[in-house]
Amino acid sequence: MISVLHNLARSRRLGGPAGITSVCSAHPIVIRAALRHAVGRDGPVLIEATCNQVNQFGGYTGLKPGDFVALVEQIASEEGLPWEKVILGGDHLGPNPWRGEAAQVAMAKAEDMIAAYVEAGFRKLHLDTSMGCAGEPTALDDTMTAGRAVRLAAVAERCATSANSKPVYVIGTEVPPPGGAHHVITALEPTGVEAARKTIALHRTRFEEAGLGEAFGRVLALVVQPGVEFGNENVIVYDRAKARSLAALLEEEPAIVYEAHSTDYQGADALRELSEDGFAILKVGPELTFALREALYGLDLIASDSVAGYPSRNLMAVMEALMREYPGHWAGHYSGSEAEQHILRHYSYSDRIRYYWNHPAAEAAVLRLTEVLDSRIIPAPLFRQHLPRSARYAGTPLNPQELLIDAVRAVLDEYQSAHERRR
Repeated sequence: MISVLHNLARSRRLGGPAGITSVCSAHPIVIRAALRHAVGRDGPVLIEATCNQVNQFGGYTGLKPGDFVALVEQIASEEGLPWEKVILGGDHLGPNPWRGEAAQVAMAKAEDMIAAYVEAGFRKLHLDTSMGCAGEPTALDDTMTAGRAVRLAAVAERCATSANSKPVYVIGTEVPPPGGAHHVITALEPTGVEAARKTIALHRTRFEEAGLGEAFGRVLALVVQPGVEFGNENVIVYDRAKARSLAALLEEEPAIVYEAHSTDYQGADALRELSEDGFAILKVGPELTFALREALYGLDLIASDSVAGYPSRNLMAVMEALMREYPGHWAGHYSGSEAEQHILRHYSYSDRIRYYWNHPAAEAAVLRLTEVLDSRIIPAPLFRQHLPRSARYAGTPLNPQELLIDAVRAVLDEYQSAHERRR
């Protein structure tokens, strides 16, 4: 199925599927929803882990690359999805987790990380070395970025055990802040054409100078800023007129497509336009866990209203306590009054609450919620009040897990529709 990625540019030109969705999440329910969504479809499913989520030290999820692969493989088996339909990708692979350390130390750790990814079976690698390390500028120039990217590619090439396991690469790093912006943005300009052209040329040159010209032939995408973004409370929706010249640049590079990050909350029409314009890899993450949180909080309200002995809004109370006790994942991202910060902790589009779902207290609260509602018959008016989009679950014994999976799949449906050609 990796051939689907190799052929993205060609398929788009010939009128085939216009692209693929990159599901960037380590949450087991999101992964299950994505894999179930792929069952019965012809194409593959692309699941990605980021350098902060998953690395050789465990990342914030506690998962090493091999652990992540085992998790996805187990869920795929349970869902009846053939393993060959699953493509695993690594996102922002570079020194970002250790950028507070000296460059030589951070890059050595980045090399170890990319080796672990390749050896675990990840085949799509986004090389991201744009960030400065200790004592360096916040953002590095294109030449140094390309040089460090080639260092990581060389490691990946050495670790690939056979020609069939050779990775494909994504280059370029002009993306919004991971997880969304921290402030309200009213306008955003796409990447300039000359900047994109220079990024490709510099990487091509550095790959060839390092004797990795064949590996550059497996560069399938360039990360650019198409002019999309989401902050805590607003979304900048794609304006294809602004990106017209950037889209036209792909005519000069017939083997390359664009990868667009932070496409969350764009909506079906904008996603379709992005895909049609050559942004063939659409990454989504926070919107998926936002949809999951939305469904969980709706169930929390239903349980509060209908189950004797269930504490009012118990799940929300547990998550609030966790975020207050461990503020590291949100404190630098949310500002305003105490009341405003409270709203952002739970409802921000940036969805930084997602960092807390794997805490034992959160897992216990979710388990309690799903157990008290399991097999209960919930009246339709309660669904209309708290989860109107899940009203079909009213009147029959409830399976909370299925409801949660369907909430995530509703987002994936929009992405799937975006990639289907209009005839």
